[in-house]
Amino acid sequence: MKSYPFILLFLVSLFVFSCKDNLTDIGSGIQPTSDQIKIGTDTFHLMSENVPVDFITSIPDSFLLGNYYDTKFGSTKAEILAQVNCPVGFHFPPLSVPDSARIELLYRTWFGDKFGSLDVNIYQLNKGLPFNYTANLTSNIDPSAYTDQSVKLGERIFTAKDAGVKRADTTAIVFQMPTSFVQNLFNTYKTSGFPATKDFLTYFQGLYITANYGAASLLNIDEVNLRYFYHYNYTTKNVLGGDSTVTVKNSIFFPANGEVRQANRIQHPDRNSIVPPGDSLNYIASPANMNTRVTIPLNKIQQHMELGIAGKKLQLNSATIKVEATHIDVDTASAPTTKYMLLIKEEAYQRFFNNDELPSDTCAVLGQHTVALVKGSTTVYEDYYSYSVAKLVANELKIATTNLTIPADVKMLLVPVQVTFNSSSVVTRVKQDYQLSAVTIRSGKHAVSPLRLNVVYSGF
Repeated sequence: MKSYPFILLFLVSLFVFSCKDNLTDIGSGIQPTSDQIKIGTDTFHLMSENVPVDFITSIPDSFLLGNYYDTKFGSTKAEILAQVNCPVGFHFPPLSVPDSARIELLYRTWFGDKFGSLDVNIYQLNKGLPFNYTANLTSNIDPSAYTDQSVKLGERIFTAKDAGVKRADTTAIVFQMPTSFVQNLFNTYKTSGFPATKDFLTYFQGLYITANYGAASLLNIDEVNLRYFYHYNYTTKNVLGGDSTVTVKNSIFFPANGEVRQANRIQHPDRNSIVPPGDSLNYIASPANMNTRVTIPLNKIQQHMELGIAGKKLQLNSATIKVEATHIDVDTASAPTTKYMLLIKEEAYQRFFNNDELPSDTCAVLGQHTVALVKGSTTVYEDYYSYSVAKLVANELKIATTNLTIPADVKMLLVPVQVTFNSSSVVTRVKQDYQLSAVTIRSGKHAVSPLRLNVVYSGF
């Protein structure tokens, strides 16, 4: 019996040391008057609301093109504005003859109906697109500022996948350029060769690509290229000692790449009439469609924790927000479920994406869509995104303590994002999602399982 106090002391010491690395010292309490440790847990319901997205920063690795209607999230219309880069320093070989030119839109995947018709039209940008890399282009870019649509370069009606005879360009949309364009470009550069990119863009300012009708499919365009074909002849000796003429056919590429400007214009013309305002549910959709605002009541959290530790020094062990997805659509015609969502302080939202920042525990936390068995069940699954916000909450409380102010509520945004990892699974880039995705989540007013923050804290 005499060994019990020593066993108890050992267990308490083990708890303290095993948790020390996970504790967050808020520094808002006073020194303890005894060695007794107090442990507390609490749950706080969070306020949440839908936030329509006016625009996002346009840094697309690929482009959406077309029109798509979702009964829950409304219409998405996607257009492309892109400059093309020239092969700087290239000279046509002697005696070259121009043949043709075409615009190639290469794609491998699409959303929606593969047999849905799209009427794609391409116009020349004849008012210019800014050659300014210090300012980001946005998804609400206005094409009328860059083209009057007076120079039409091509039009084609097609489907993402042919229902009947297989067409030759099954993973591309090809538009033949006018003969006048082919000849004019050759006459301009046949002697001098192609100049620096900036100078070439004064000659050909770029493309505006739009789909006029159709509401069933969005193409994921991987590449936009202008391809120019030419040939030339040269004379060589044949085996009999005479002259032979050899014809060489070749082509050069003018790609829309990172050295020039491009933007994906995204519109949701009927969003306000389709997406409900949100009560028991909130909605998140990309691209540039809908985010959800989550409010963390810091003052209330601090008061409850300090009451629970009764004047001891406060340490925050953990703080977790579990965002529960619901009404998951498995229909292939529905928008795919959002894979990654960033929980970010609203005041840092624009700066974070404009500066291409990475998540930090005191500003932004990354969550991934997870499907797991409900605890205690072998057949029922739940969909959720989990966010550890202990460092964020502790940091905000420390700031308030240092400034001798009452902690203000922190407004956070749930934002769909695309994430890039390196070979060690470390996040190397996070940007706003330009792919079609959506998820419905349980709000802070949900009757069965409202959005909440669970905390575990200690007093020493």
